[in-house]
Amino acid sequence: MTLEIKTAGIEPIRQNYAYIERRFGNKPATRYQEVSFDIQPETNFHYRPLWKPEKTLNDKTHTAIEMQDWYAFKDPRQFYYGTYVQHRARLQDIAESNFSFFEKRQLAEHISEGVKAKVIALFLPFRHIEQTANLHMMSGSAYGYGTVLSQACIYAAMDRLGMAQYISRVGLALDGNTGESLIPAKQAWMQDEAWQGLRKLCETSLTEQDYFKLFLLQNLVIDSFMSELFYTQFDQWLAQHQARDLAMLMEFMQEAMADLRKWSDSVFKTAAAESAHNKQLLSQWLAEYLPEVKAAFAVWAAEALSADAVDIAEQKLLERSKKIGIELEQILQA
Repeated sequence: MTLEIKTAGIEPIRQNYAYIERRFGNKPATRYQEVSFDIQPETNFHYRPLWKPEKTLNDKTHTAIEMQDWYAFKDPRQFYYGTYVQHRARLQDIAESNFSFFEKRQLAEHISEGVKAKVIALFLPFRHIEQTANLHMMSGSAYGYGTVLSQACIYAAMDRLGMAQYISRVGLALDGNTGESLIPAKQAWMQDEAWQGLRKLCETSLTEQDYFKLFLLQNLVIDSFMSELFYTQFDQWLAQHQARDLAMLMEFMQEAMADLRKWSDSVFKTAAAESAHNKQLLSQWLAEYLPEVKAAFAVWAAEALSADAVDIAEQKLLERSKKIGIELEQILQA
């Protein structure tokens, strides 16, 4: 007697959910597609927002940007909750290891008091800007249309909160975890001339009701200046003044900023390519915000770096905006 084993392939009745099939066809879907596309409610709302009764709960008119398909803002990283948490957990593990190494080896003792004072007065207050960035991205999550955009915004908001906390921890690493460095850092934010333009910018920006305009202000304008002025030029200044060890404490911010730029650039490209209306609007917003943000950073840059540092940052921003389809020159010439 012989035993014959056979296998049979069973074709599933459905390859995916109906809402996914309508968009992508009858084929297996990725987890990102299943949890991101066409799942935001669009009809049958029982009430309107009490704080904005003229709007529906999910309303496309929270921004002047217009899209034929709001799910066109696909995240190139394909982050949903699981993949986002796993990716950021790896970055956090690296950051915690760096802080532990810095403290275990007592590397703060090798940094001069002058450099420490400059870091406390001219870097630690950036945590307030990161906290404002958190609120900017929360606006995108609350009022953005389409889950692919709104979920990515809430992840970005959590990134900004994490960066604010890590900036505070840089101060703790310098003062031996006593918290003494955070007191003059707050006083600098409240009183020093270098910060008052940025402080005003943070406060006035929170009154903006168009979440996409805030998205551009934060992710394109403010972040471009921060990346160039602090995470590039100020980082180089630290290396020149025997404080290169501080770079390991800022690795999380550098990695997160690069990751956020990859995502936000794709959002801007998609919006600008959608229509001439969107492209013109994005260019107008950039033309409106650029002088204000440059002036706010100019005072800080003159004290922390050099008078022409902010001009270099502006040039980098213009190069970036051109690559993503936002032509500022058209607005300036008009």
